[in-house]
Amino acid sequence: MAKTKTKFFCRECGQESMRWLGRCPGCGEWNTFIEERIEKPIGKDVKGAVQPTPLADIQTVEGLRMDTGSTELNRVLGGGVVAGSLILLSGEPGIGKSTLFLQIAKELSLHTDVLYVSGEESAAQIKLRADRMNITSSKVHILAENSLENIRFEVLNRNYRVLIVDSIQTMVLDDLQSAPGSVSQVREGAAFLLRLAKEYEITVFLVGHVTKEGAIAGPRVLEHMVDTVLYFEGDQHHIFRLLRAVKNRFGPANEIGVFEMSGRGLEEVVNPSMLFMGDHSRPMAGSAIAVTLEGTRPLLVEIQALVTSSIFIPPRRTVNGMDYHRLLMLLAVLEKRAGVTFNTRDVFVNIAGGLQIDEPAADLAVVASTISGIKDKPLGRTAFIGEVGLTGEIRGVSQIEQRIREAEKFGFEECIIPKVNSLKINRASCKISPVQTIGDVLEMIF
Repeated sequence: MAKTKTKFFCRECGQESMRWLGRCPGCGEWNTFIEERIEKPIGKDVKGAVQPTPLADIQTVEGLRMDTGSTELNRVLGGGVVAGSLILLSGEPGIGKSTLFLQIAKELSLHTDVLYVSGEESAAQIKLRADRMNITSSKVHILAENSLENIRFEVLNRNYRVLIVDSIQTMVLDDLQSAPGSVSQVREGAAFLLRLAKEYEITVFLVGHVTKEGAIAGPRVLEHMVDTVLYFEGDQHHIFRLLRAVKNRFGPANEIGVFEMSGRGLEEVVNPSMLFMGDHSRPMAGSAIAVTLEGTRPLLVEIQALVTSSIFIPPRRTVNGMDYHRLLMLLAVLEKRAGVTFNTRDVFVNIAGGLQIDEPAADLAVVASTISGIKDKPLGRTAFIGEVGLTGEIRGVSQIEQRIREAEKFGFEECIIPKVNSLKINRASCKISPVQTIGDVLEMIF
């Protein structure tokens, strides 16, 4: 016997409410609350049903990871796939989620049988994609099904060790009355697969849909349940894709892998710095190289700036690949601390290669490219590393030696770095130029 009551959930972000609301307080969307019935079983006396285990008596096994066949994917996952883990992959429609999982199924089938479950495509559709990618493994089994109870029976009946579910928003639990993709179905379905993964040491991959804002559709608890959350980033009009780990219980978070979309599927990019830096053999005015850090990987990124006379009041500020408000702050610091005026100038800043940068260590390169664009003077073979503060000082960054080594590998003759970081440099083959303020930077390069 169970108690029945109703709650309201936002179908965009999963916000919960006891009554209907016109506007969701979580995501700000209008008319997104839907009513769902919640059944809770009456509690029973289960005293003594489970027993805790002393920490010292728990046995662990190190190094049980399966190779995915991709160096980039192994890096993002922390060294490979951990048995019994629950991994969620999300991204825009058409970006390559199903393609990536089909490639993972092929590689993992070298170790064990893999069940690929699709609630969106038929087995024939998946076969057409597999033929295009030249995947013919007999250990990859396809199941077009959306009932989680039936999937669980099939997994345990044939002893599959790897399960791929595409997607969690199409799966249903027969005991729930709500429609597929609803908050309760996604939440309870993820919990169902979590128990399956942990109880039987089965590795489960989930595909997750995204909302129009780019967040994972469904309740936020979905991201808390899983062991690893991966985001596929990129533009459908570009061939490059970034796979970013925003949560990882078995490795570093914020690690990225770079892939190139081709007719044969996703191919890893071994040297991403070359990709994002572009052809920098002939330096151009308005272009500067920043050395950023994505997870544990240093990347050389080209930052382009165009400064022109404005016919608008106020002048335009356009940015692609970095935070818009960060650019406004840097322009204000330049105007206040260096006397460079922008009230009659349009400023356009672009991060080449489609990369999204959130790290403050790129500030110095943004400043240098902007001034280079104003003066129409190239910066030469120089890399820039440093955060710009509101007082105009150049603040220190982490992993400075690792960044400098990456710049040296590509033949840069000089690295302009914060003065506070220069004390930690033991050896460098390129010229190290420490700076303390924006004024020092402008005097040094111009």
